[in-house]
Amino acid sequence: MSLVGSSNPEYVVARVRARRGMLYSTEEYRKLTRMSPPEIARFMEESTYEAEINALGSRHGGVDLIEYALNANLAKQFEEILDWSEGELYDLIVRYLRKFDAGNVKTVIRGIYTDASREAIETDLIRAGEFDDRLIRRLLEAESIEAVVEILEGTIYGEPLAAAYEEYEETDVLVPLENAIDRAFYERLLGNLPRGEPVRQYEAFLKAEIDFRNADNALRLARSGAEIDPAEYFIDGGDLFDRDTLARLARDLDELVEYIADSDYADELGPALRELEVADSLIAFEHATDTALLNYGDKLGTRHPVSVTPVISYILAKEREVENIRAIARGKEAGLSAAEIEEDLVIT
Repeated sequence: MSLVGSSNPEYVVARVRARRGMLYSTEEYRKLTRMSPPEIARFMEESTYEAEINALGSRHGGVDLIEYALNANLAKQFEEILDWSEGELYDLIVRYLRKFDAGNVKTVIRGIYTDASREAIETDLIRAGEFDDRLIRRLLEAESIEAVVEILEGTIYGEPLAAAYEEYEETDVLVPLENAIDRAFYERLLGNLPRGEPVRQYEAFLKAEIDFRNADNALRLARSGAEIDPAEYFIDGGDLFDRDTLARLARDLDELVEYIADSDYADELGPALRELEVADSLIAFEHATDTALLNYGDKLGTRHPVSVTPVISYILAKEREVENIRAIARGKEAGLSAAEIEEDLVIT
């Protein structure tokens, strides 16, 4: 679809709202936590994942079948949204879907770093961004992180990764590379946005996503006690932190929690902060920030119901459904109880 010409949010939002109504409910997630992987696959076959389960069932089984089907369905759903979209709307959605390219690059780099097999790396890839099959195949064939950096030369990740690679060689930690990927994505995401109130709401959502990511990173650093410069984890573009503020707060957990509680996100993150204080759990906080972002996107979507924001909100909700089903399947494979698995789910 062309990036120029008229936009068609009315049509796309109507179709996306229909898709939103087909996402799994809380009760369906609870049913899945009590099923074996083959039973989960059969359940998926009777829902929106039917085509993918049937197409992949002859080649894969168990958790592998579930994961390949989830990723294939996610990619198909987002490709269809792009097929429906025109003009400015298409451009804004493409910007956001590049997050899956960034995620895939990090998955490949982590896989190489941990000596994972090509099959294990490929299982975790989500082909919903701009990278074509040829580029993804080349990344999967890379035998070193340096080779990945060379393959991505000419993409938006090329120069940032090349600059970060020297620091990676000195430290043998992935932080510089992963931060370079995130920064490249968010810089392009927020750059040169068109004008207009609906787009300002979209920008507010993106800034919130950056703020919540920075909050997660800051809390993780505050709890770790590691001698790491918090500025290395900072992602520019949000409203809640600047680099110096994050670096200062990441050294004092109580002050960090108080700072977030007094921010404009107090309503969204209040439950998360209470969970952090009561359960002393960073995982619970991260799940709560995921839930807060979903709810924040929904709230913005109601303010401008005919805009890109409801579409982005659906993309986030669909991504979360896939992550929840994957967590259930992996939890069952690992022998976790239904109650333990439910703790890993993000349900709004």
